[in-house]
Amino acid sequence: RAQFDNINLFKVQRYYAKSMLSQKLLGFVEKYQDLVSKPFNAQNQKESKTSALGNFLQNLNDNASGLVKLHEQEEAMDKEQPVMASPMMHIEGFIFALTSVNKDGRVVIQRQGTVSQSSLKFLLLNPAVHFAEVVKECRAVVIAGGTMQPVADFKDQLLFNSGVSADRLAEFSCGHVIPPENILPIILGNGPSGQQLEFTFQKRDKTPLLDECGRVLVNLCKVVPGGIVCFFPSYEYENLVYKHWEKTGLLVQLEAKKKIFQEPRKASLVEQVLSEYSRCIQHSSETPGPITGALLFSVVGGKMSEGINFSDDLGRCVVMIGMPFPNVNSPELQERMAYLDKNMAKADGKSPGKVLLENLCMKAVNQSIGRAIRHREDYANIVLLDHRYTQSRIIGKLPSWIRGRTRTEASFGPALAAIGKFFKDRKSLGNAT
Repeated sequence: RAQFDNINLFKVQRYYAKSMLSQKLLGFVEKYQDLVSKPFNAQNQKESKTSALGNFLQNLNDNASGLVKLHEQEEAMDKEQPVMASPMMHIEGFIFALTSVNKDGRVVIQRQGTVSQSSLKFLLLNPAVHFAEVVKECRAVVIAGGTMQPVADFKDQLLFNSGVSADRLAEFSCGHVIPPENILPIILGNGPSGQQLEFTFQKRDKTPLLDECGRVLVNLCKVVPGGIVCFFPSYEYENLVYKHWEKTGLLVQLEAKKKIFQEPRKASLVEQVLSEYSRCIQHSSETPGPITGALLFSVVGGKMSEGINFSDDLGRCVVMIGMPFPNVNSPELQERMAYLDKNMAKADGKSPGKVLLENLCMKAVNQSIGRAIRHREDYANIVLLDHRYTQSRIIGKLPSWIRGRTRTEASFGPALAAIGKFFKDRKSLGNAT
């Protein structure tokens, strides 16, 4: 009806660039930002020359932010979402994306309960199209990051597809500032009773596996000082496990050694939880007693898996429960997998889409376990709970400073003994210095 398909988007794009409309709107909004935050007062309408403008901007801001006041729960959810200073920049970026070749991207529409929860986005499937221009114009390109492993995605999809030959590519990876003996990564394939640990989607809800996972944590709480950060694949699974352990009484066993904290879903509560977690660990170290620290339940990809430093006693042990594969039912992920399977060759007999899933999983793992050990004198134990981590292909996707020290234990007893010895040795060294 709107005949949008007949609009010349290249002309619209040129108009945006020439008129600088988005930048002007942003400057306008920033100038009157204080008026936006003030509620409209009809009694002061005649006294203030800008009151009408303020009310107009307030209405615009409410509409742009998608504030649909249906009930109190939706209002609380909307408060978690950032307000865009200039929505026009998002529209300009979307129009620019639509000028790409059809095969290189997809338009993804997600309809939710409210306008503020719904989304319209452009999914770029071939970033090499744009990156090739950078490669062509520059003498050298440096791509740097703190957690880039595994790097196969960057090389195959971005660099090689941009025309970079293998002989022009130089890869450099630093080690860690800590000595090798300050880290103990262990892969556990079996629990205390011999139950195999395999947290696939089909098996992870089984009662025996949940109980075995709980027994692993109970034993770790007995030998690990300070804080333990335990990462779950999702909020839903973390909630399921917590309720099961609460019903079986296993939480009581955990709380006998560590006070339990849970990562909040609301960003506004993260600082409060971290503060209480830190105070509990500090109090435990200063006051001898049965409680030796705290146990924090976190979520991979959540608010505490990136940007939070669990240094020293805040993260003496990081536990990764299962392998956090992304949701294969996601429309965006399905499009990316289909594109790679169609345009790229298989690697080691695996389809490019399957390799993408595996790489996304391991990037999330590396991001999470990297929260511990933040300085030269720091030390920590990393426990990967799932026998699938023992595959050489998976181990190869861990950071080199972790991979070189990783141990695989066939049974739980020797693993627990090694962890206990690790912390005993670190304590002896600390007392000696």
